[in-house]
Formats: sequence, C-alpha cells, structure tokens
Amino acid sequence: MNSKRDAAALPVLQWLETLFRTAVAAAHPAACLPPHLPEPPPRGRLVILGAGKAAGAMTETAEQRYLPLLPLERMAGVAVTRHGYGRPTQRIPVIEAGHPVPDRAGISATKRTLMLADAVDADDLVLVLLSGGASANWVAPVFGITLEEKQALTRTLLKSGAAIDEINTVRKHLSRIKGGRLAKRAYPAKVVTLAISDVPGDDPAVIGSGPTVPDPTTLADARAIIARYRLKLPATLTHALEEPANETPKPGDPAFAAADYRIVARPADALQAAAEEVRAAGYECVMLGEHLQGEARDVAAEHARLALSLRAEGRRAVILSGGELTVTLRGRGRGRGGPNQEYALALAIALDGAPGIAALAGDTDGTDGGGGRADDPAGAFVDATTVARARAAGLDPAAFLADNDSTGFFNGIGDLLRTGPTFTNVNDFRAIVVDRPSGLTGI
Repeated sequence: MNSKRDAAALPVLQWLETLFRTAVAAAHPAACLPPHLPEPPPRGRLVILGAGKAAGAMTETAEQRYLPLLPLERMAGVAVTRHGYGRPTQRIPVIEAGHPVPDRAGISATKRTLMLADAVDADDLVLVLLSGGASANWVAPVFGITLEEKQALTRTLLKSGAAIDEINTVRKHLSRIKGGRLAKRAYPAKVVTLAISDVPGDDPAVIGSGPTVPDPTTLADARAIIARYRLKLPATLTHALEEPANETPKPGDPAFAAADYRIVARPADALQAAAEEVRAAGYECVMLGEHLQGEARDVAAEHARLALSLRAEGRRAVILSGGELTVTLRGRGRGRGGPNQEYALALAIALDGAPGIAALAGDTDGTDGGGGRADDPAGAFVDATTVARARAAGLDPAAFLADNDSTGFFNGIGDLLRTGPTFTNVNDFRAIVVDRPSGLTGI
C-alpha cells in the first residue's frame, strides 16, 4: 500500500487484507486435506501424483500423514507446481514449472508422471492431488504438437476472453494427460483424486482440465470454441482437433470404475470464512457467490452500482464475491495485470472517489496475471482517494484501463496487493466495504 496515503486510511485496507488472508487460510492444504486422505493400500504402493499451485503444499501435507505408516519403498510419486510454489518434501519430489504458459520443466515432470501411472498395478493406490494451475503444469501435447505450439495457443486463449471451461475444453483435446487420460493410464489401479477447486461450479471435468474424470466435451466442442473466438491456429493444431484419436475418454469407460473423486476445498468455503468475520465485525454481508464470471470491467461496473446503492440506503455492509473473471485484451500495450487488478481499476473509475467505500480484489493463489513470477501481484486495493491520487501523480485511470495496464496503474500509486505464494488456489476473492464516511476509520 502507498506510504504517502493518509495514515487514517490504513485500518480499513488492513482489515480487507485480513479478510483475504482468512479466505486463503480456509483453503490451505494443511487445513482442508488431512480429513480426506485415504488409508494406504494394504499390499501395493502408494503413488502420489500432484499438480497445480497447491500441489507442493498438498504433497507436503500428505507426506506428513503417510511417512510414519509406510516404508519408503512403498511410496513413490512426483508433484509439479508453479515456479516459486514448491515445498520441502522428503520422499516425493516437487518440481516447479511454468504457469500460465507451460514450459520444459512441465514437460519433464509430466513425462515422469505418466511413467509412474503406466507402471502401477491393481494392488497400488494412485493418489492424485489436484489444484488450479494443473492445466499448465501437466503438459503432454498430443503427438505432432510441439511445446512451442502449445505455448502460443495458451497465450492466444488467455488473450481471447474465453472462459476457463472453454479454455480447458481446447486443452483437453490436445493433451495426453488431461480429460480423463491420466486415469486411463493408471487403470486398473484404484485412483483417488483430492482436489482444491478453483472453477465456478466446482466441475471436476474443468478443475485442472479433469485428468482423472470422464470428459463430457468433444473435439467438435473444441473446434467450436476456436471458431467462436475467431482464433487462427497453425495447420498442425487444426489437424489435431480433427483427429479422432485425440477424442477424450467418455462416461462409461471402464477406466473410471475404480476412480474416486473428492473436492476438499471450494471457493465457497473461502468466502464463507470471510463472511463469518464480516458479520463478527458488525457488518451486513452481501454475498454475491462464488460463481461469478464475465468481463472484469463489466462486473466491476455492476458492483460499483450496488455499492453506491447500499451507501445511499445508509447500510453498513461488505459485498463479497468470488468466481473467475476474464480480461479481453484491447489495448496496444503488454496487457499487464490480471482480472482482479482490472476489476479494481474499473471499480475505482466507476466509484469516482465516492466516500465511504473501499475494496480489495485478489487471486487467492497469490498471483493475478503477471509474467509467471512468484512475486507477481495478487491484486489491488481501492478507496475513495484512488482516482484523485492517481491524477495527482499524472496517471489517467481511463487510459490505463483502455490499455489493459492495471498493474502499471496500481504500481504507480503503490496500491498493489502483494502476498507471495499462498500455496492454495480457490480463485478470485473480492470484498467491498460500504460504510458511512465517518463510520469505519479510514474511509
């Protein structure tokens, strides 16, 4: 937060960050994973395969449970997570790889994952520890597709404004691990998947691109998404999306008969934890839910209208919401900043300095957009002084929004939320405090 901000403004912003951290803590693997860990297999090996932003912490937590119960020769596995999200483990290596754009470290880790899956037998238990980010961390392109082509496609999809389920539909049909294929490789071993959900609706087929569940989508669906967003693909990718051999396993496939899937933390759990703290502070909680989707700037405009309406009614409230918003790149710049920062910038513009309102928007994984670094910002703060301080610093909020450069805007006034890796991921967290200007200190 900006050291030049009036000191009186700090308490509400600090409280907003406390709400964010409360939400994150509710979904941390150390809190949510242990009650769901299955008993180790009576005879065979326990093979732990992890992927996603929480994979390091999930693997660390699982090891603490199983190391006293099994000899080392009966444990194997590998986990892959985003760069900077690794955790210290004793038996199961945790490899750091690219996100949101896959890299060669992800290719190598996924190769090891598939080799382990191919080697299991009916006496083994395959424990899959899955979280958001797995779609980028587990990368095994179908034959004929290069890593560079997958990287370019990922960047194109992320810029298109497509929703996460649409992006994952395309990904699944260009992968040898996503869309149920990992479970198929591990058959006939029993597969237990413990997942931390980061998607609206908590659909197992969307979380991490559904590597251990049947895929209801088809190659035709993937081609329709490419057409809907008018994306131009190289001939190799176009051919791959027409190749029948790249169709994913469907419901009824025997590979899923021995598979069990459990969601151990949801976005709703994180929001509920924050809601309890809001009510304990004496505020009305206006819960918009964890399923919100849409363009970040459009959702922000709607939320600004709601906040202004609540203020006009004299209500002391906190508006909470989650979900996964999108950003369609329109500007000529680099498009710095994820959906939470763009939401915060659009919210500040729509509120235009209205007193009595402050907000935080952040990604619970600790990074919102950015260049794939562990120290990328998680989101941003907004209060009644945001626009005025920006203009005093020579920054035009509307110009930054038009250029999709929300990071540049909030960095310029010192209002980025920087948390570092949180080792979990239940997607967006947004909180707007509405109070009388003389109510909560600082707004």
